[in-house]
Amino acid sequence: MPSLSPTMTEGNIARWVKKEGDKISPGEVLCEVETDKATVEMECMEEGYLAKIVHGDGAKEIKVGEIIAITVEEEEDIGKFKDYKASSPAESAAPAESKPQSEPTEPKVEKEQPKAPEPKATKTEESSLSEDRTFSSPVARKLAEDNNVPLSSIKGTGPDGRIVKADVEDYLAKGAKKETAAAPGLGYVDLPNTQIRKVTANRLLHSKQTIPHYYLTVDSRVDNLIKLRSELNPLQDTSGGKKISINDLVIKAAALALRKVPECNSSWMNDFIRQYHNVNINVAVQTEHGLFVPVIRDADKKGLATIADEVKQLAQRARANSLKPEDYEGGTFTVSNLGGPFGIKQFCAIVNPPQSAILAIGSAEKRVIPGAEGQFEVGSFMSATLSCDHRVIDGAIGAEWMKAFKGYIENPTTMLL
Repeated sequence: MPSLSPTMTEGNIARWVKKEGDKISPGEVLCEVETDKATVEMECMEEGYLAKIVHGDGAKEIKVGEIIAITVEEEEDIGKFKDYKASSPAESAAPAESKPQSEPTEPKVEKEQPKAPEPKATKTEESSLSEDRTFSSPVARKLAEDNNVPLSSIKGTGPDGRIVKADVEDYLAKGAKKETAAAPGLGYVDLPNTQIRKVTANRLLHSKQTIPHYYLTVDSRVDNLIKLRSELNPLQDTSGGKKISINDLVIKAAALALRKVPECNSSWMNDFIRQYHNVNINVAVQTEHGLFVPVIRDADKKGLATIADEVKQLAQRARANSLKPEDYEGGTFTVSNLGGPFGIKQFCAIVNPPQSAILAIGSAEKRVIPGAEGQFEVGSFMSATLSCDHRVIDGAIGAEWMKAFKGYIENPTTMLL
């Protein structure tokens, strides 16, 4: 099992493209491996034949470095591995455990000891064997049965702990409720976690447990942003380019704000803070296979048309589960938008380590606001929340970044300068 990403420690075999006995050449796809990031095609490095598949389709949690298949150079060598089985640590240790001893040892014989007379059960022991043998008066037992009260839950005050009628009445008087019929069992189905889901869960749990999050929220008026988009998209249609979305404009504004406030384009490295020269924006994409975060590299230097084209291509590959490691590695900041696709007004996202900030975008909504000369007007506002790692980004720095971002959103033509 090869290491197909820096954080990969194990992988799953999604499916084998080649089968045993097939001739293979460099560059051909052998199988599809599900890593901690995506499903990646594993290519053949040398010419030869696929002699044996050790881990078949659907094999789970295979450690990096573990044998998944055997290839040979000559076709006649295929048969040599027909019955090959990978040895596990337990199997390799088995011969040592079953090695015969040099001298047979005499079996140990234990002399039968005479049985000691069984002690007579005390009243307390008898009462613990079953409810029927709990010491109680007939009247107390009948009263408990009528009220569905187990005698084992009542402390007796009679001789030798005997439960009497007064004990049951006292129990009921203190508010004990009659036992109701057991609720029907819940129906459920256990869904196996993919490698991506498990790694995502571990990374986000680690983020919340180790990164001191704080959150900053601003509402930005987006009427000018919507107007600019409506002016640019006809030009895109004419040139055959992809339509520019609000999210594309948000990515560009976030990238330019990072260039203006580079402290937010950094990572905590324990002994120092690493500030990046490149502004690489990860964009959260939800698919049926899980959450992916492909990266737009040098987003601050790219035009809106290029960003729109790359975002749509990467989203398509994410939904097809065909992202490559270079499609999602190397991000310095993340944008997550639940507003446009889902209509979420506002939310707080979890920082994606080793990054120090993530921007959560909510939906745009119309509001009535004061206008000129005592009049009122309608404006569209969008909520944006920045989640920050307080070890890296002080509150004032985060606020400075939000101010820069809001400036680009409310005056989008400045992004074109």
